[in-house]
Amino acid sequence: MYTLYIANKNYSSWSLRPWLLMRALMIPFEERLVPLKEGSCWDSYRTFSPNGRVPCLHDGGTVVWDSLAIVEYLAERHAGVWPANADNRAWSRCVASEMHSGFGALRNRCSMNCGLRVQLTEIPDALRADIARIDEIWSEGVNRFGGPWLAGPEFSAADAFFAPVAFRVQTFGLPLGATGRAYADFLLNHEAMVEWYQAGLAEPWLETSHEDEVREVGTILADHRQAVPE
Repeated sequence: MYTLYIANKNYSSWSLRPWLLMRALMIPFEERLVPLKEGSCWDSYRTFSPNGRVPCLHDGGTVVWDSLAIVEYLAERHAGVWPANADNRAWSRCVASEMHSGFGALRNRCSMNCGLRVQLTEIPDALRADIARIDEIWSEGVNRFGGPWLAGPEFSAADAFFAPVAFRVQTFGLPLGATGRAYADFLLNHEAMVEWYQAGLAEPWLETSHEDEVREVGTILADHRQAVPE
């Protein structure tokens, strides 16, 4: 059986992607959650991950790190990771790769913190451009392939790659058009997304740098986590 190493569900957007894909496709795996700690996790994560980061997948003696590499490794072994139709599949790989390598303003100003609701102080032009591109991708996918998922009627890796953005939309109230907002809501209501979210709320760990990132960009309106900071 696969073993998937991840970090805190409240914070770790990279961990969410392969975890959600495997849950949604019912690919069995053992989850090993290694909480983030103050400062660097490099030394402790290097015991199971060559790049000192999560996620990391172990398959017997084979170790696969980086979320995109994990997804492609799984695609070689399991049906449904990418759409069966060639056109849908090509588009899905393009947008997943774009998400994997881009959207720096979104990542930097709207870090994933599932349990919070935040009013942004401002939306700079770079962030506004990232949000607009996300909205464009989501609307194009749903309209072009018929929905309800990004590349058609079945959940795929494309949806998994944008799942952390749906949590960001929820946390920061990011402005989207009607189609983009409906897709975000649909994704947030997926059974595995709800499972991840509820587990994130119940986590006892708070990590200072992630908490500070949020305070620097906006006002916290609500905190739904069990470990609410005093």
